[in-house]
Amino acid sequence: MKPTLKSSKSEKLKLQCFSVSAFQGLTARLAVAEETVRAIRSGEVDSVMVAGKEGSQVFTLDGAEHDYRLLIESMNEGALMLTVKKMILYANERFARMVKCPLEQVTGSSFRRFLSTADRAMLRPLMKQSAKNGSKIQMLLNCGDGSQLPVQLSIQELDRNGSDQLTIGMVVTDLTESRRNEERLRALTHRVVQAQEAERGRVALELHDHITQLLCAILVRCQTLANQLPAREKPLKREALKLRELLGEAAVEVERISHNLRPSVLENLGLAAVLRDTGREFTERTGVVLTLASVSLAVRLPGDIELTLYRILQEALENVALHARARHVKVNLTMKDDFVQLVIHDDGVSFNPKNLSARRKKHGRLGLLGMHERAAYVGGTLNVHSAPGKGTTVTAIIPLIDRASGGGRRSRADRIRKTKP
Repeated sequence: MKPTLKSSKSEKLKLQCFSVSAFQGLTARLAVAEETVRAIRSGEVDSVMVAGKEGSQVFTLDGAEHDYRLLIESMNEGALMLTVKKMILYANERFARMVKCPLEQVTGSSFRRFLSTADRAMLRPLMKQSAKNGSKIQMLLNCGDGSQLPVQLSIQELDRNGSDQLTIGMVVTDLTESRRNEERLRALTHRVVQAQEAERGRVALELHDHITQLLCAILVRCQTLANQLPAREKPLKREALKLRELLGEAAVEVERISHNLRPSVLENLGLAAVLRDTGREFTERTGVVLTLASVSLAVRLPGDIELTLYRILQEALENVALHARARHVKVNLTMKDDFVQLVIHDDGVSFNPKNLSARRKKHGRLGLLGMHERAAYVGGTLNVHSAPGKGTTVTAIIPLIDRASGGGRRSRADRIRKTKP
């Protein structure tokens, strides 16, 4: 038989005493921790000691009672003070209202709780480089009620005041109203573009159905007049024939303008066909060789996207004809996955894409600004790269709509909203 171990009454009593003592010790430590957190959140302390793998670290809250605290508390933007590990040492009331959490639940917690996994990854390198020149980023914060708040974070290292520990300052700007204004502006741009296209269609129809026909009728009358003049009236006959020639050129030019205002080829045959037609006309008119490097579309694109890409091509070619002094233009149209891309490259003289205002004043054209607005109108982006000796490249990227499933248009800027530092 195995021996049976029985605890004596004294051993049981010792165990009970130890348990009570341990419980009382834990309760006391918890009370101290709660009091410490309360003191931090209420601003009663000027420094916090945090134990870590590298030993205890002291984070100071110098100036918490200074006059500028009143300014920070009353400002209309959120203000935070973080450790490099994103623990919130200080937060103002405005930030607590922005994330819809009580201030006592914000201070002393981790800033990670307000971020998605993707945003945490984006914020990490910015926190590291903030010591150099500061940085800014736009993202969504997860609020206490489950909603999301669009914000811009301005990140900067704070003065260490002789301390070895790095402290990060962060200003949080609510972008809700800014996004609303962007939506209003986008809606206004939408209506302006629609009105512009409707007017262009009306003018194109007027030119084609009335002006062109009238010019053709006058041309026929000039030819009839030239035929009826007697042989001895050679000077008058030559003038009548010259007038007929000029009227023919005018009729062709009016037809070209009508075509550019609203090309029937675009509506009937699609974007690929109108690119070939436009390229041929551009070469004949300017003498600049235009090469269609790749035009591969498996299906017809939505009408608004086809029209947008055609207008961008029109404006880009017009800029080439007016300013670039190019000898060759290359156009590449491709459709990949869920977006279509149009690239227009010329070998002409370069310019500074950032200096748009000076170019508009000089030439009186909206040009690149209009191209950007048209791309944004269908949820896309437009990039312009110009360098000495390398010409200019215009790249338009337009996301496609999953019409079968009723999906909405979503641009890359909507997937990751970020501004460069």
